[in-house]
Amino acid sequence: MPGTVLPPFPDDVPTVPLLVIDYQLLRNRDQNETERLWKAATELGFWYLKNHGVEAEVSAMFEMGARTMELPLEEKMKFEQGDGGRSFGYKFAGANATDASGALDSVEFINVSKDDALAWPGMVHRKYPPTVENHMDSAVRPFVRKSMEVNDTLMAILNDRLGLPPGALTQRHTPEEPSGSEARCIKKTPASHPESPDKAAIGAHTDFGSLSFLHNQLGGLQVLPPGTEDWKYVRPLPGHAICNLGDAMSILSAGILRSNLHRVVPPPKAQASYDRWSLVFFTRPGDSVVLAPLTESALVAEAAARVPDDRFTTGSTASEWFARRIQNQRIKNRKGPETWMASRGTEHKEVTY
Repeated sequence: MPGTVLPPFPDDVPTVPLLVIDYQLLRNRDQNETERLWKAATELGFWYLKNHGVEAEVSAMFEMGARTMELPLEEKMKFEQGDGGRSFGYKFAGANATDASGALDSVEFINVSKDDALAWPGMVHRKYPPTVENHMDSAVRPFVRKSMEVNDTLMAILNDRLGLPPGALTQRHTPEEPSGSEARCIKKTPASHPESPDKAAIGAHTDFGSLSFLHNQLGGLQVLPPGTEDWKYVRPLPGHAICNLGDAMSILSAGILRSNLHRVVPPPKAQASYDRWSLVFFTRPGDSVVLAPLTESALVAEAAARVPDDRFTTGSTASEWFARRIQNQRIKNRKGPETWMASRGTEHKEVTY
């Protein structure tokens, strides 16, 4: 459980060198730090974020997650997210496919909607286990609010760097409009038998939304750097969040901002025998936002004109994009490899500038 003394991340596994971005410098609009964020966002789409100030809220959320995962499975299943394309609620290990063959995932998690957290004690989407609702005021809502503040700051900087009208991205991510934005606490229990270090606990994917704000204590997250075929670990750094861009930001920017493939495998080496906990806040566009390049920016319009066959004109709202990807990952909805392909996002739409 969170708080356990964990073995260090090993030095003899391949890792990806992420830029370390200072959030406080970004808040002050430091020009050099802004350029470093732009470099990270356009080249790999992943970076570390330090001095974000959310450590206390992260600890409280891990405690909430631990209490929730301790509940009997039959109690957690009362709040299962289901197979209809909805994400909010509990997901049991083995509910999702991790690849086209139908191999099962091995993580359980609890998702809490941004809308439900902000409306508490009101309800927008659904009820949650008592362990969640009892922590809504002390843990969930503070974490959601601070995560939104961090991600909104990052989006405002990227908005300006893209040459978009002031607030163009913010207007597509308002707290008032219902969205797929959510907080997720994830637990990966060690396998009862030896498993391959490459066995996916969460299959290779791009994130569905705009920005992800991730906190973890053990290794296991891997990214596939562009132009390579070798997965590399992201080394967890104490006090540092891991941020990455998702499909929505890639589409809205016509591929200028990168939504990169990543996956979760068992923690490496000695870490593999410990529970792997992670916590993430996903910022996603409002449900009604149409996912298409924002060509009011000359930079985005130029990028969109260079891309063949309108590949970033999805014809989908954010809600439809999100529901399609969630629904087709669920193993109960599987008909064959085509179901997995129907769950894909921008993974197969690589663009090189």
